Amino acid sequence: MKAVVLHKEHDLRVEERDIGEPGPGEVRIRVKAGGICGSDLHYFHHAGFGTVRVREPMILGHEASGEVAAIGADVSNVVVGQRVAINPSRPLGNCEFIQEGQRQHAMDMRFNGSAMRFPHVQGLFREEIVVEAEQAVPVAADTPFEEAACCEPLAVCLHAITQAGSLVGKRVLVTGTGTIGCLTILAARFAGATEIVATDVSDPALAIAKSVGADTVVNVATQPEGLASYAEGKGQFHVAFECSGNGAVLAGLLQVVRPRGTIVVVGMGNHVTLPISAIVTKELVVRGTFRFDVEFAWAAKLISERRIDVRPLLTARVPMDQAVEAFELASDRTKSMKVHLVF
Repeated sequence: MKAVVLHKEHDLRVEERDIGEPGPGEVRIRVKAGGICGSDLHYFHHAGFGTVRVREPMILGHEASGEVAAIGADVSNVVVGQRVAINPSRPLGNCEFIQEGQRQHAMDMRFNGSAMRFPHVQGLFREEIVVEAEQAVPVAADTPFEEAACCEPLAVCLHAITQAGSLVGKRVLVTGTGTIGCLTILAARFAGATEIVATDVSDPALAIAKSVGADTVVNVATQPEGLASYAEGKGQFHVAFECSGNGAVLAGLLQVVRPRGTIVVVGMGNHVTLPISAIVTKELVVRGTFRFDVEFAWAAKLISERRIDVRPLLTARVPMDQAVEAFELASDRTKSMKVHLVF
């Protein structure tokens, strides 16, 4: 069984790995498509992010789909041959957060393709994988594998949407229009937002944002004052989703979000100084959002039914044997939005 394995920065290899048969409560999945995420690119270029570093060879990938190849005993949620999206999140134990329904904050979490633990939790970019049955989430029989592989990033965005409360009739700002930003636009429109403005520094990314539902797009590199009018009257946006991970962008949102508005911080970034006075006097809510839980199943249903259509984001399908070329393409924002490895 072949897998895409990172050894160090820019040292990505396709290697043989062993795979066993599924035990009780497990399934073996024949992986068909895997989406290259921003964190995968951080591993590829820097062998990690923040304080997290690869300390042993690690199979990359946490956005994937495939078909069930075999099932172990006591498995009832899927059958052999069924198409599934693979949920990379596996909370273990019964800590207080799990008991409170906050499984994404479990004290003992296994997340595929992550070097946060040691030994690392190996990823999904491989020809076959054995996972717990609950990680295999069914999609419709005619759902293309590349679309099904978008369940994980869409789940992230659906969770972010829930952090903001109702969006019905609201004016929404999305800063940063990479994959997560564009999926947030799709989710916000689905959730009832009546006006969506999106910003970025990349015209190709903004073009995709426009195609998936942004009413207005602003290139803040060429139009640095493009949001100035939205700061009038104490701010115009009911909700802002910060998806760029840029601290300076986050600070600027305090000027354009209206009193008692909400800022949801989606992108991971560095430390930033915020003017507390603006948060206090405008009674703003600043909320983080981290991963997902039940939203993965929602994403599978919405993508299967094309109630959220991810096709405009799909850039290319690249055979796993050309993994390095795929990662290089995914690194170029002028040429790609979402690149998939195919197995």
